[in-house]
Amino acid sequence: MENTKIKDINVIAGSITVPQGFSATGDHIGIKKKRKDLTLIKSDVPATAAGVFTLNSVKAPPVLWNQQKIINNINGIVINSGVANACTGETGRKNTELMAQIYAECLNVSKESILVASTGVIGVQLPMEVISQGIKNLFPKMDNAEKSSRKAAEGIMTTDKFPKEIAIETEINGKTVRFGAIAKGSGMIHPNMATMLAFVTTDADINRKLLQKCLKECVDDSFNMISVDGDTSTNDMVIALANGQAGNSPIETEDRDYNKFKKALEYVTLYLAKQIIMDGEGVTKFLEVKVQGASTKEDARKIAKSIINSNLVKTAMFGSDANWGRIVCAAGYSGANFDHSRADVEFSSAAGAISPLISGEPVIFDEDLALNVLKEREIQILFALKDGKEEATAWGCDLTYDYVKINGEYRT
Repeated sequence: MENTKIKDINVIAGSITVPQGFSATGDHIGIKKKRKDLTLIKSDVPATAAGVFTLNSVKAPPVLWNQQKIINNINGIVINSGVANACTGETGRKNTELMAQIYAECLNVSKESILVASTGVIGVQLPMEVISQGIKNLFPKMDNAEKSSRKAAEGIMTTDKFPKEIAIETEINGKTVRFGAIAKGSGMIHPNMATMLAFVTTDADINRKLLQKCLKECVDDSFNMISVDGDTSTNDMVIALANGQAGNSPIETEDRDYNKFKKALEYVTLYLAKQIIMDGEGVTKFLEVKVQGASTKEDARKIAKSIINSNLVKTAMFGSDANWGRIVCAAGYSGANFDHSRADVEFSSAAGAISPLISGEPVIFDEDLALNVLKEREIQILFALKDGKEEATAWGCDLTYDYVKINGEYRT
């Protein structure tokens, strides 16, 4: 990514290894037939950590391990792709701990300071001999080069068509602070996170309580507002590590420095969330659903999530069909409180805009214009209420023939 200045944020080349004191890499070790399948990340000094995890009641052993260890200072993360290590019983739990132990021995640290992530097929045991040797072989290759961060991004991919990564810098308390991040996700993507992993590094100095609060709020407005197919996975997680190497005064209160930190983290998480949608399995349309005028933030979020997750809305968008009734229907079963009799619906894109519903009344619209509007790659759907001032935005995609084909053949 070329350097780009956006307000107080400078988007720069690279990703997970851009912040000071972080290194990483990824490679193919033999879990999968061809593509890279192992990624290692480390911090030169113990880092403050925060995490947000799947809401699925069936949690894979790596999720359970990380939920226990996230309160510790963290030295590294080991991630495999190809096998999810989910629904694997006691053997799966032991294998997660073994992954942490092997990597910890390479770093000469405690396994309690290592986080673990896995993604891939559910119900298959990890090939631990392959993984053990792979960690040992890959460990010496870690560095902070841009090509290494790209390898790390590639190592966590499954059905992804492209790696998802970003790096930015901003100024906090007179010091340049950098953020780097990688993510994976293409299918099983649903609000409240799904088969998606994201890892954020920063050299900012911030205490754990505020880092956790900030990460949770940023995830709520980014990863938790996207949907590809409505499936919530067993392995989702977003992990943030802050190692304090930038030298800024420690962020310990919700002051101006905290707000600048949050603004930067928001940019990173939202960018990666949108990249996941862009790479959705079989996707031909990128959808943005904005709800305005709701009485509460929660109602706005419920409506936006319900619309973006509706298979009938998704298929209508795939067919470029301005079937606005499906929008209202999805809002109606969202569980939110709103007055539909005053609602507006608008479809817009680079080709123009149409408003088939105004103040609860259907409006005759130009079908040819509607077809052109909905044929575009990126489509915005506005559901406007007159109940209050709260709003929320969700992002998703259409549901296509290719999505069925990709997932019908996932294991083969």
